[in-house]
Amino acid sequence: MVVGEIMEEKDIIVIGGGPGGYHAAIRAASLGRQVTLIEREDMGGTCLNKGCIPSKVFTHFAQELKKTKHLQEMGMQFGGLETNLSSLQQYKNKKITQLRLGVESLCKANQVEIIKGSASFLSESRVGVENGHEFSLFNFKEAIVATGGDFHYQDSIEFDDACILKERDVYQLGEIPEELIVYGTDYISLEIASVFSIIGSRVTLLLNEEFAFDSAITKELFRQLKKQKINVIKNSVLRSASKRDGHVIVNLEKETGEAVSIEGSHFVVSGQVKPNLTDIGLDRLRVELTEEGYIQTDQEGRTPIPHIWAIGDATEGPSLAVKAIKQGKVAAEAMAGLPVEVDLQFVPMVVQMSPPIAYAGLTEEEARAEGYSVAVSENPVRGNGYAQLIDEKDGFVKVVSDSETDLILGIHIIGMGAAELITSGVLGLEMAARDEDFRFPLYPHPSMNESILEAVEGLKGDAVHMPPRIKEPAR
Repeated sequence: MVVGEIMEEKDIIVIGGGPGGYHAAIRAASLGRQVTLIEREDMGGTCLNKGCIPSKVFTHFAQELKKTKHLQEMGMQFGGLETNLSSLQQYKNKKITQLRLGVESLCKANQVEIIKGSASFLSESRVGVENGHEFSLFNFKEAIVATGGDFHYQDSIEFDDACILKERDVYQLGEIPEELIVYGTDYISLEIASVFSIIGSRVTLLLNEEFAFDSAITKELFRQLKKQKINVIKNSVLRSASKRDGHVIVNLEKETGEAVSIEGSHFVVSGQVKPNLTDIGLDRLRVELTEEGYIQTDQEGRTPIPHIWAIGDATEGPSLAVKAIKQGKVAAEAMAGLPVEVDLQFVPMVVQMSPPIAYAGLTEEEARAEGYSVAVSENPVRGNGYAQLIDEKDGFVKVVSDSETDLILGIHIIGMGAAELITSGVLGLEMAARDEDFRFPLYPHPSMNESILEAVEGLKGDAVHMPPRIKEPAR
């Protein structure tokens, strides 16, 4: 340390102000700790400013736009309908600002100190923070690494700001792409394809691998993509993407080895998330990284250094805010000596396309591979009275169970309200519910919730709004 530098003492330092970081900071503060949160960009992280919130503004807009035909049928009268992306961008930016200010206000209300700058570890008890020409030094008692992750892409893609885009950039467009090519099989790619097909683009979806859904969901998904007139090209590996004569040229290699070129007005690709750990001084610490470059932690989020923790995209597991939030709270509570842990067995996975998809637990194929005596039931949404009256009849609820114990193993939903309905599924899975645990409670009527009830009832052939099972004749 240079003579004359001032070293400040801190209790808990949180590096990163995304969902995991600010949840950890506020929870630790509520437990009586003094917390300093260091963020180099905007509070709320990628999720709030670039990812989850901006994309969900678009998915919500597309879902509402899709409803207008039904609303007109009911008697609601409109003038000429059109999509104004400039107004949508203004709305998106307004909501991002409101939510970011809300996070900052929450931190302030909980007396969480926010410091702007890039933090790096200088030792196992000291960090330096650089902000322009300023450099500050802090000693800390405990620290949480919540630096998030970022997307990485193959070198053969010639990105620009106009028509060859990364997944976040597509939500910055000021005009609707005429012909949009989307590459990827993750939830981000599906949401982009669905949104822009609804608002007026001709969309081609390039799939480089199989979907990770239950086979029944995958089958219905392809039906929905066809219904939305999204052109799907399977088993295609991206070789290059470049701009030529005002158009985008995407070169693919098929599974057979055949080379294919596709032309469009815009191309968007969803990259691979990797942790942001390169410039935070981890080489000065006794932490261990996995082969993929994540920080190794225990179920509380603790690293091999007992007073340093890691959460979110800095650790293994799905790159989801729901995971980071849970880990952030658990790390803060573990610091306070509470008996807590993170269990990622039943992370709810959601795709906010139209219709949305949500699931948790084992697929039918996974359950069979694990040796369960599998029973399944699918309740079509069209049999739900509320779905009929709101004209949201696409999709189904599928339940996977063990027929020997009646244990529910997985719940898979495609249809209106899937993201909300899966909460009941996750709760049941976490409590090791059997079918009777889902059947016993009363469900609100009319509501989409009844689709879960009838899917579970269908395991024993008892669902009223499903075709009866063919019973063997009495001997």
